[in-house]
Amino acid sequence: MKMKNRTLATTTIVVALFAGAFCWSAAAADATENWNTSCASCHGKDGKVDTPMGRKLQIKDMTDAKVQDALTDADATKDIKDGITADGTTKMKAFGDKFSAEEIKALVAQVRSFKAK
Repeated sequence: MKMKNRTLATTTIVVALFAGAFCWSAAAADATENWNTSCASCHGKDGKVDTPMGRKLQIKDMTDAKVQDALTDADATKDIKDGITADGTTKMKAFGDKFSAEEIKALVAQVRSFKAK
């Protein structure tokens, strides 16, 4: 009976670990897809802002360590959720209605992944 319980416990742990890895991997894939469809046209697929709109709006290069260091996760979350307005002009539209809190958190992680090492 003890062996059966150990086997069940081991199986449960393996399934839980696999499910967790799958969910993380799916979240990362969703963040990349969300970035590519909603952010890359201005910020670039790699965060380097090598786009006509990015240059026009003078968006900061997300691969620059100084830019990354100056940006808090809370500010990045707020910017994605509420958008950015300066001098009465919308610099970045709000995505709070488009993305869930978890998707926004994943996008912040996506931004962090661009930091040059």
